[in-house]
Formats: sequence, C-alpha cells, structure tokens
Amino acid sequence: MTQGSATPLPAPKERRRLREARALTQAELASRLGVSRSTVRSWETGRTTPRGRKLEAYVRLLGVGTTLSDDAVSGRQEGSVPALVGAGAPPPSRENRASANRRASEDRTADGAEPAEHADRGVVDRDRDRPGGEGERGDADQDSAVREPSLTPAQAFDALYAFAAPALVRQTYLLTGRRELARESVERAFQLAWYRWPEVAVDRDPAGWVRATAYEYALSPWHRLRPRYRHPEAPPAGGSERALLDVLLTLPPVYRRTLLLYDGVGLGLPETAAETEASTPAAANRVLHAREAVAARLPELALPEDLHRRLTELGSAERLRAAKPRTVRHHGEHRARQWTRAAIAFTVLLIGVTALTLRTAPDHYEAPLSPPETIHGLPPRSAPGPLSAEELVLRAKLRSQTSSGPERLVPDIR
Repeated sequence: MTQGSATPLPAPKERRRLREARALTQAELASRLGVSRSTVRSWETGRTTPRGRKLEAYVRLLGVGTTLSDDAVSGRQEGSVPALVGAGAPPPSRENRASANRRASEDRTADGAEPAEHADRGVVDRDRDRPGGEGERGDADQDSAVREPSLTPAQAFDALYAFAAPALVRQTYLLTGRRELARESVERAFQLAWYRWPEVAVDRDPAGWVRATAYEYALSPWHRLRPRYRHPEAPPAGGSERALLDVLLTLPPVYRRTLLLYDGVGLGLPETAAETEASTPAAANRVLHAREAVAARLPELALPEDLHRRLTELGSAERLRAAKPRTVRHHGEHRARQWTRAAIAFTVLLIGVTALTLRTAPDHYEAPLSPPETIHGLPPRSAPGPLSAEELVLRAKLRSQTSSGPERLVPDIR
C-alpha cells in the first residue's frame, strides 16, 4: 500500500512512543528499514525526516494508520477518563474511526489479510446498528456534514481551551501546590499556543502540547526568586488532602511529574516517557519509586487505583478556575505586541549607538605620546642675565673667527 497524504508522519516524540508501543528497538527498526541506527535516532529527535519509500515503510512499521482503529476497538477514549484526566486529546469522531478502520483494512489487505471492502462493510454495519448511525442519517446528512464550514483559528483555540484548561489547572496545582502559579502556568502555556497556533493546530495532540508547556513553566526553578512565591500558600482544608499534597511536594520534580502523568492523568508508560523525555524503563522506575514514597507515608494509598482516585479528589476539591479564553488570547496578543515593540526599540537604539560611534570614532592612527621621565644629575636651569667681562671677550673672539670649516673646531695653540 502506498502511503498517501491521509496518514501524515507523526511528531518526533510520537514516533518514539509508537515504536516502543510495538516493542521495537531502534536497532530492530533500523534493520527492517535497511538504515543505520543513527538514522532512526535522527528521525525520532526531529533532526531529519524520512522520504520516499523509506517514509512509507517507516509509517507502515509504526502503524500510524491502525493506531486510531485499535484505540477505538479497545474502547480507550480520552472522554471516559475522570475530570482530572481531561487534558488529553478529544476522542475521535465516528467518521475518523471509520476512515482509520478503512486504512487499517487496506494495510491488512497488503499483508494478505481480508479485503478492504469486507472491513468497510463491517464498519458500515456496525454504524447502522447503532442509534443514529450512518445508515439512518442518509446521504443528505452526510452532504450537509461535508458542507459544514470549518472553525476559525479563534474558535478552534477557544474549543481547545474549554476542553483542556479546567483539568490542566487542577493538574498543575498538584504539581506545584500553588493556586496562583497553577493558573499563571496554564495561561502562559495557552498564550504560547495561540502565538504558535499554526504549529499547535496541526499537532497530533494539541492538549498534550499545552500540558507539557504548562508543566515546564510551573516547574521552572526561577519562580523561587520571585518575592510573591517565597512564602507558602494556605494548604487544603481537609487533613487527608493536605497530607497527600505534602507527600507529593516532597518528591523530586521529575518523579512528581511522572507520577502525575501516569497515575493522575492516566497516560500510558510510553506516552509518559516521551513527555518527560526519558526512556520507558526510566519512567517505570520513577513511577515505582514515587509510589513507594507515597505508600511509606500514606499506607492506604498503596494501590494504584486508590492513588488515582485520591489524586482526582484532591484536584477537584480546590475551586480553581481558569480565565476566559478570550481574555487569554487578548493578554497573549498584548504581550506579543509589547515584546515586538521592545525588540524594535532595542534595534533602533542599537543602530543609533552604532551610527554615533562611527561618527565620532577617529579615522586615522595617532601614535601615543610616551610618558614623561625625570632625569637626575643636571644643574638647575638659571635665568638669563648680563654677561661678565670674560664672557664678552669670549663672544667677541668667537664672532671674529670663521663660522665654517674645521679651523673653528681645532683649538688654537696661541
């Protein structure tokens, strides 16, 4: 099967996650593709991009066309996760699942499996059996869905903000223990997302992009230098919530983030490792050590299910509200205008200083004067005065002789 534009190449982190999800090492994937291991590493870090037949084989081995279908069949949808986990990507629609199933059927046909038309017929039959499926809506509804206008960038951003911001504020609060910092981190992340919206809009997981940005800002060590963050905030009202938050804040930031992503948000181990920029074994060890630290102080949270439930309750107990999406967009645009004006002013100032330097700088070389030195042993210089009788005779004698020739230099014997 030839890879078309319907199945784009995933992001670098997503490539690594898909490879680890299929239990493939970089060496194994390189041997199957006929390339070196460093080439695969460059693909996963984003330094290079495969092309041509290598691209088709790479996407087919990662199973990009079947990932969405497998998730739909197994029932893993982000919408089924509790409120704390709501920062994932929106669940795929019925049309997306049907197109993914068709692409997966075509791949199975290329490998010798059942034909694609049978798989498509199965998808249609399943949709027809559901209430309000494709068979009941008819062709008129399909045509109206096709003619439905797409969202504007502002509307798409507002939809993403309304979907991910409330849960992301609660997650960031569990990560930092500060309410104001949690709101500020989420707003800064969405402001950056709006500034780079052409890149975020085409990402496979826009909510994950914003989540990673918010976590990075919230865990920045420079916040401790700000005067408003030198004093701790008021802890939660409940004793159990306060004890759990204290245990979370005692963990190292990287362990706290890994535990929150895996047990709080509900991401898989490969996704957690990719978002924390660690290997899958390292992410698993961090989760185990964090669970042991929590269970050592709170034995009732030894089970992962109990820990997940308590994290959800702790995040939902605090009344944390995010700002309106329009306000976030307005502040982001205002901040971008300020930085642009500051950059223009700095550039103009730099040009002015350069022009003034060129105008006032010397255009030729001047040798420096040597510093004066004091000479000792000379008699003091006397002021001029009248000549004595002997000096007058000597001057008359010198003037009477020739003024040139060696005679003047030879002393007279007389």
